[in-house]
Amino acid sequence: MKIARLANQPFLIEDSQHGRTIQNFKTVESAAVQRKDDLVLGDLVEFDFSQLQAPVQAPVQILAVGMNYVDHSKEIQLDLPKTPSTFTKFASSLANPTTEVKRHGPRTDWETELVLVIGKAGRDISEQDAPAYLAGYMVGEDISDRDVQFANQPAQFSLGKSFEHYAPTGPWLTTPDEVTDLGKLTITTKVNGAAVQHAPLSQMVFNPAALISYFSSIVELRPGDLIFTGTPSGTGVGHDPEVYLKKDDLLTGEISELGQLTMKIVN
Repeated sequence: MKIARLANQPFLIEDSQHGRTIQNFKTVESAAVQRKDDLVLGDLVEFDFSQLQAPVQAPVQILAVGMNYVDHSKEIQLDLPKTPSTFTKFASSLANPTTEVKRHGPRTDWETELVLVIGKAGRDISEQDAPAYLAGYMVGEDISDRDVQFANQPAQFSLGKSFEHYAPTGPWLTTPDEVTDLGKLTITTKVNGAAVQHAPLSQMVFNPAALISYFSSIVELRPGDLIFTGTPSGTGVGHDPEVYLKKDDLLTGEISELGQLTMKIVN
């Protein structure tokens, strides 16, 4: 299933223009762990992508991983991590899949990522059991202010990645049964139509099951928690010379089979 959020209600996507309101669940993450036959659906209605909201509205935690793609670690000249390199984003940074993003500084960067949505609570989850705790996948943009992130040493990731609208997600949650081979899906980021990131998810150093297991060994995961799983090479900070987002840029972040985010950069 593909479940979006429209007019503050879970919304089952039927095709690129139509869907049905889910009437017996209040959140996307709670609807996603049900069988489709158990959902009470409204009439078929037409929708526009610009109307869709962030699928998960109130995560208890937004967890994130850096340096989780082989090529990205190389471009920023860091060794591959032996354990996940983690940080958090704050929930106030969440934004809709079609949104305007206010640029807070001259080194505002893009990072398109696979986002995991947790479906049920758990601690100390094994990698083998991790799929049972996963509600589904989304596309996420981990927009980053590099000046804030690298203002001190060591770097301080969380605040530089948590300005208003610095975490667009969506356009819907895709349940795991819809994805045959996650590693074959491809991340593509474009700025004004020009591709700046393009890589398969198979480049991940730590796969989703490993990340769920690792995070749950430290914190209790709750339904609706989000895990940003890292970005591949092609970020602005990785270019030589560095390249960053400017006023009026159109940024798109897409993962094949999972959908696309569209962001207009404003000052």
